[in-house]
Amino acid sequence: MVVTERSTFGPVAGSFGRAVFAEDPAASRGRIVAEPSSPTRTPFQRDRDRIVHSAAFRRLKHKTQVFVPYEGDYYRTRLTHTIEVSQIARALARAFRLDEDLTEAVALVHDFGHTPFGHAGERALDRKMKAFGGFDHNAQSLRIVTALERRYADFDGLNLSFETLEGLVKHNGPLTGPHAAEATPVPRPILDFDALVPLGLNRFADLEAQAAAISDDIAYNTHDLDDGLRAGLIDLSDIVELDLAGSILAEVRSRYPGLDDGRTIHEIMRRHVTRLVEDVIATTGETLEAVAPQSADDVRDAGRQIVRFSAAMEEAVTQTRRFLFTRVYRCDSVMRVMGEAERVVEALFDGFRERPQLMPGDWSCAAEELGEERLARRIADYLSGMTDTYAIGEYRRLFDAVPQLR
Repeated sequence: MVVTERSTFGPVAGSFGRAVFAEDPAASRGRIVAEPSSPTRTPFQRDRDRIVHSAAFRRLKHKTQVFVPYEGDYYRTRLTHTIEVSQIARALARAFRLDEDLTEAVALVHDFGHTPFGHAGERALDRKMKAFGGFDHNAQSLRIVTALERRYADFDGLNLSFETLEGLVKHNGPLTGPHAAEATPVPRPILDFDALVPLGLNRFADLEAQAAAISDDIAYNTHDLDDGLRAGLIDLSDIVELDLAGSILAEVRSRYPGLDDGRTIHEIMRRHVTRLVEDVIATTGETLEAVAPQSADDVRDAGRQIVRFSAAMEEAVTQTRRFLFTRVYRCDSVMRVMGEAERVVEALFDGFRERPQLMPGDWSCAAEELGEERLARRIADYLSGMTDTYAIGEYRRLFDAVPQLR
C-alpha cells in the first residue's frame, strides 16, 4: 500500500502558476514505506535528490551510449545523455507549467537499468534470460530503485514516490490495453511490482513523464548525429538528405559561409534541438486546448499521448532515426565492437552461472541455495549494474584475457 506523504509547510516550491493538469506534490500518492514529510522539499524534490545521489546514477558515467570509452573521451555516455534529457525536459515542463522536479526526476532515472555497452549488453542479457522472462532495461530501472539500491536504513531501493515510479515505468506510454505501443509481453519485474502497487499499466502517464520521454527522443536524435559526425562515420554532405538536419545545414552555410566544420556541426545541433522543442511546445499546446484536461488523471485517461511532435516533425524524426540506424548504429566498425561487447556479457553470464561463488560480496552469498531462475536473475542484476570498465575488468579476472573493444 502506498502511504501518502504531504508537505507540512506553506505553498510548495514551484506551485505558483502550476497548470491544473500538472501533478501537485502536495497531493502525491506517497511512498511504499511511509516517511516523515520534509519541511524544505516537496516529495518530488526529494525523489530527484535521491536519484542524483544514488550509486546507479554515478555508474552512468562509465556506461556506453553509442561509442565505448576506448573510442574517445568526448562522445556521449549514459550520464551525459541523461543530463541532456533532463535539461530539455525541464524546458518543456516550464513551458507547460508542469512540476519541474517530477519531470526532472523521471528524466534522470529513465536509463538506470541500462547494461554495460549500451543496447549490445541488453541484447546479450535478454538472450541469456529468455527462459526466465527475458531482460528489459526499463524493468531493470524499476528493480534498481525499488530493491537493488541498498543505502538507507529503513528500506531497500530509493523509496520513490508513486508518481516518479509510474513515470519511470510508463513514460513511453501504456504497457497494456488498446493503447499499448507494442504487442509485447510486459516484463515480469513490472508485473510483479504492479501486483503490489498498481500503476495503471493500461493508462497513459502524466504530462511530466510524457515530457521526459519526448526529451529522450530529442536528445538522442540530435547528439547521436553529432557524435556520428565527430567520429567520422558520416559527413556533413550525408545529412543533406535529411529533411530536418539538411535544411538546418543549408541555413547555417547560407548565414556563415566559410565556417569551419566543427562550428558548423555545433550550429546545426543547437538549432536541431531548438526546432524539435519548439515543435513539441506548439503541437502539445494545440492538443491541450483540444483535450482540455482538468487534472493529471484526465491526462492519464485522455486516450492518447498529449506531449508529441507534429505529424510533419514526427516524419522527420523517424527519417533521422532510420538514418542513424543505417549509418551509425549498424555501421561495420560499431557493429564489430558491439558484437564483441555482446560476447563479453554472455561469457560473464555463463561464467558466473557455472561458478556463482566468483561473484563478489553479497552477490555470491548463499548462491548455491538459489533455484535456477533466482540465480539467473541475480547474475543479471549484477551484470546490468556494471560499468563498461568494470565489466572489462571482470572479464579479465575470469578469463585472463582482454576483449578487443576498439
